[in-house]
Amino acid sequence: MDKVADILQKQSGLFGLTGHSDMRDIEEKAEKGNKDCTLALEMVAYRIKKYIGSYATIMNGLDVLVFTAGVGENSTLMRKMICENMDYLGIDIDLDENDIKAKEIVDISSASSKVKVLIIPTNEELEIAKEAYQLLS
Repeated sequence: MDKVADILQKQSGLFGLTGHSDMRDIEEKAEKGNKDCTLALEMVAYRIKKYIGSYATIMNGLDVLVFTAGVGENSTLMRKMICENMDYLGIDIDLDENDIKAKEIVDISSASSKVKVLIIPTNEELEIAKEAYQLLS
């Protein structure tokens, strides 16, 4: 049972497909032509698109799509892949704005986008400190 858990938790997913678990490494290898890494990126984008579509259905539309945290803040490629062919939901990004490394909230929506598309940087350390402070108070 431990061997099965180890395989599922440590040797599957992106690592199982590519031999890498860090999206930065996977993107770098995909840019150099690694087909397994390209497939992995396509799979990640596909799954995220499914979630966006599901939530859009449940909420009867979208007002804002937010990219945050490591990949959402830093991966121009993943944001582009996720937003491609999403114009039926009103999602369209400005590719020049998408190339910006966000240090603050950035709107990457195109002028024709019906949905705001934002990059919102996170500060996990600050949030952890706030939660810890509240617990100790």
